[in-house]
Parts: sequence; structure tokens; C-alpha cells
Amino acid sequence: MESPEGRTLRIGAEYLEPQARLQRAGVLNTIVFFGSARILPQEAAEERLKKLQDGAAQPEPSALREAQTAVQMSRYYEDARQLARMITEWSLALKRGSHFLVVCSGGGPGIMEAANRGAFEAGGPSIGFNIKLPFEQSANPYVSPNLNFLFKYFFMRKLWFAQPARALIVFPGGFGTMDELWEFLTLLQTRKMGHQCFILMYGSEYWKRVINIDAMAECGTVSQDDLRLARFVDSPEEAFEIIKRKLRRNRAMRAALRHPFP
Repeated sequence: MESPEGRTLRIGAEYLEPQARLQRAGVLNTIVFFGSARILPQEAAEERLKKLQDGAAQPEPSALREAQTAVQMSRYYEDARQLARMITEWSLALKRGSHFLVVCSGGGPGIMEAANRGAFEAGGPSIGFNIKLPFEQSANPYVSPNLNFLFKYFFMRKLWFAQPARALIVFPGGFGTMDELWEFLTLLQTRKMGHQCFILMYGSEYWKRVINIDAMAECGTVSQDDLRLARFVDSPEEAFEIIKRKLRRNRAMRAALRHPFP
């Protein structure tokens, strides 16, 4: 199975196994969280900074700056955790089964852990689509055991991120997060998603520093309509209200429920 000749079988297995397991679990619709694996929980970031400040030796300026930045960025972990909890509580309250809207992440640490943790704290299931990496990324402890997946291929993992997704919430992240964000933007721009989906970019201060989509529109490399493919949000409450409003307008979701969203 690990030989070059077995590649076709491996690819097929990474499509068929998630399909079968998600069907058995009753998962049809997901809310996907992307973001950095390096962002710490607030408590852990503050403890790390305190240890540096209280140490006997004077901390290196670079280490101190890094620890201070980690504390500042930890708010995104806590916001992702809160938002995932709100979404899961709402899904459970719909009384259409705990698997109506399921939080989904890449299954690792950082923002991924925060999303799975929030769903776990709400008493609902959550998905972890993990990936084999040279530096081992183990699954975080909050992923539902029956919804814990491990992929070899990035493209198959991204297919399963996209296929059941009703919304994508992109928190600050690095190369991997950028890769996933641009993949979704391209699928929506080219209408290849196959179903209604929308993107929320969480943390406008961060995203407007690292991406200038307005400049792309000014240069004519994307259209003005493309600027509406994603929307900036800055609080769990704002993101949650947009998610509820947009899903209420989604005909397929309303048909699945057979009654209006509360």
C-alpha cells in the first residue's frame, strides 16, 4: 500500500473512508475553522510570559517579545473556542439531532484545538481532519473519537473540508491557513463548490495587514464582485449572527429542516 503503485488505492481510500464514516455519524453539514496551529490558549500564553518575567535571569529581548505577542494572539484561541461553542449549542437546540451542524477543524493544536474544544464544551461532536507531517502533528484531545481522521494527501483533506462545508471561518494563520483560504476563495469564485457556502475572515486587523485584496481589485487581477466572497468579522457574536442569518437564507438548509430556523 505504501508503494508508488498503491497510490491510486490510497487516494481512493482517503475518499471512501471519510465518506462512509461521516454517513454513519449522520454528518451532512459542517462549519469549518481554519487558523494557526501555533496560537496558544490565553492561560498557557500568560503563564509562559510570567515564567520569563519572573525568572532569575534577564530574558532575551526576542524571547520576551515572542511571549508578549503570544499573549496578544491568544485572544483568537479564546474567540474560536467561544464561537464553536455557540454554533454547537445552536445546532443542538435545533432538535434535529446533534449532527445537523458540526464544527470541523484540521484536528491539530492552536485554533484547530480551540474549535474542537468549544464544540466539546457545548456537549456536541466535532470533526478533526488531521494530516501526516514530517514533524508529527497529533490530534488534539477534543476531537470526537469517531470523527478523528488522518490524511496523507493535502488535496484529499481539502476535498473533505469543502464538500460538507456550509461556512468557513478563517482565523489568523500562516502558510497552511493561507493555502486553505485561497482554495476556498477560488472554488467560490469559479462556482466549483457545488453548494452554497460563505467565508468569514476573523480578525480584520490581522488580515488587512497580511492580505491586500483591494489592491488586487485596483490592479484588475480580481473583480469588484470577488471582494464580496469573504467578509471580515471581529467578535464571536458578530460571526455567529452572520452565520445564523446566512443559513436562514440557504434554501437547501431550510428544506433539510422543513421548518424555519429559530
